[in-house]
Amino acid sequence: MAILEAHNVTKRFDQFIAVDSISFQMDSGNIYGLLGPNGAGKTTTIRMIMNILIPDSGTITLFDQPLTDTMKHQIGYLPEERGLYPKMKTLDLLIFFGEMHGLTHNSAKERALFWLERMEFSSALDKTIQEMSKGMQQKIQIISSLIHDPDLIILDEPFSGLDPVNINIIKDIILDLKKQNKTIMLSTHLMDTAEKLCDEVLLINNGKKILDGNLNEIRQSYGKNAIQLEYTGDASFLKNLDFVKHANDFGNYLEIELKENGTPNLLLKEAIKHIEINKMVAKQSSLNEIFIELVKGKDIK
Repeated sequence: MAILEAHNVTKRFDQFIAVDSISFQMDSGNIYGLLGPNGAGKTTTIRMIMNILIPDSGTITLFDQPLTDTMKHQIGYLPEERGLYPKMKTLDLLIFFGEMHGLTHNSAKERALFWLERMEFSSALDKTIQEMSKGMQQKIQIISSLIHDPDLIILDEPFSGLDPVNINIIKDIILDLKKQNKTIMLSTHLMDTAEKLCDEVLLINNGKKILDGNLNEIRQSYGKNAIQLEYTGDASFLKNLDFVKHANDFGNYLEIELKENGTPNLLLKEAIKHIEINKMVAKQSSLNEIFIELVKGKDIK
């Protein structure tokens, strides 16, 4: 079932086209990565989904209908910019956000305490927001987007300001939410992180869609014909193989890219004549490598 659909959505600011005729679909229970470099149009796309900005053309539907204020209670939204009240105490603030989403006071308090413990942040109960570091504030902002148990969760740069330990906590939470059949849009420029979390991705650059679809299928379609090989011996023979496009030798470890006429079996047949092979596996291209290949020669802002 499609939770969210965008069809030929465009947004201009004067003569600047921030989002250029983008279409995509998010299905229930998936983690959907909205990916691209800074300035690609990710936040503008999210603001149109949330009805903060109105598209100049195209349509966006949530749960098969245009977004209404009532439907917003089904959405958890973490904006790129932060909107916390600096003088409020943590628990009071989270209860306030829960009540804004229709929870009772007691239910909001119960949910706030649950999430503070889940975030390993119970010590912050009586702290005011202004006493906290940027990373601590980010965790509170994330809790405020989850406190009402939404069906659709939209996270714009959720890892901003977090240290590696807290990044892993948020990653685990995102994966737990997926197990609960929540649908999650994750907007980030950290493609290596997105690769570990996302089922589907939409990759944009300069407001245009570069590609979208299932992450594993994208890797297979755009991946290079490449091999990783651990060996003992002298690998200089590779220079004489006409089906080898490029080889990086790191001592006892090789990364080899083959031409169209090259195959792993052909490489293996030649390699065993010259070196002892300890390990040989196909190298899967990363999203970052695919992105760079697709936009090569274009201006990435």
